[in-house]
Amino acid sequence: MFDLSVRMSDKKLQEFAQYLENIQSGIDFKISARGWCYQLEQARLIDKDQFSKVEDAVNKCRKKGYLPVDFVAEEDARAFSGIEHPSDRSLESIVNWMLNDVLNGSKYYTPDWWEGEEYYIQVVVEKIDLKSLFEPVCRQYHIPIANAKGWQSVLQRAEYAKRFKQAEDKGLKCVLLYCGDHDPDGERISDTLRKNLDDVKDIVWSDGTEGYDPADLIIERFGLNYEFIKSNGLTWIDNLITGSGKDLNDPKHPNFHLPYLKNYKSKYGLRKCEANAIVVIPTEARELMRETIVAYIGKDAISRFEAKTEEIRKRYNDILDNTGIRVAIDNAKNML
Repeated sequence: MFDLSVRMSDKKLQEFAQYLENIQSGIDFKISARGWCYQLEQARLIDKDQFSKVEDAVNKCRKKGYLPVDFVAEEDARAFSGIEHPSDRSLESIVNWMLNDVLNGSKYYTPDWWEGEEYYIQVVVEKIDLKSLFEPVCRQYHIPIANAKGWQSVLQRAEYAKRFKQAEDKGLKCVLLYCGDHDPDGERISDTLRKNLDDVKDIVWSDGTEGYDPADLIIERFGLNYEFIKSNGLTWIDNLITGSGKDLNDPKHPNFHLPYLKNYKSKYGLRKCEANAIVVIPTEARELMRETIVAYIGKDAISRFEAKTEEIRKRYNDILDNTGIRVAIDNAKNML
């Protein structure tokens, strides 16, 4: 359908845009321009060495108005900060809104969700689209999630290691859940997560906080794994071409003779499955994550978290009633 070896005319760009919008209609979150490359690769419409051409086509469609400019998910780092918008509300309405906020202020108090728990969990995924896919589940369980962007930055590792250290100091067992590509390097990243954290265990923060020793950290790769790919009929890509356009199966590739690559090819052959493939089955993907989380903290975890929320709400309302703040606010609102 998409011959990227020839110039994409306006007509072809419009057809391309319509194709992407048809797919997006069945997905409840936005996909990055890079993520659309994986979608088309999964559909066997392109190879990985054509990713840059697809990204270019997506951005041309956005510039020409064939796709909404906000059609794709953007990296947060690219967003502007410091933007201010003039208020279109009256000062009286602002005061009334703030008074109502005081009456419902318990929602601004965050309890220690993990107090009294056995485990503390964080999630790292390999692609920005997976972060968007799994965020709703992580919010339910108050679990931090981040896009690792391949081999991860030193600061990112240090930050989530710091949270693990704080949790371990409270007696919690720490768990790192990981979801990445099912390809040679994807599995390699998974296998080296502990080493990546061990590499920063001797760091010191500016406030004097020391690093985290991941010796007792539980690391589980919950996807993509072979059985999940097979049971959900995800499409295998019949090559081992990397993001740089190089073929891992080329004898001239520097990794060709490495044991990790030989082991992968002996088990799975010359094929791979990108983690972005699960975007097309969001229900199954989120259930996979939910099952993985529940295995550690139990099926009643959400009800335990809700009980903490209700306790905070009750304590907050008692403060409003016992101090007379609620009556004072009601009087003020009547005056407004």
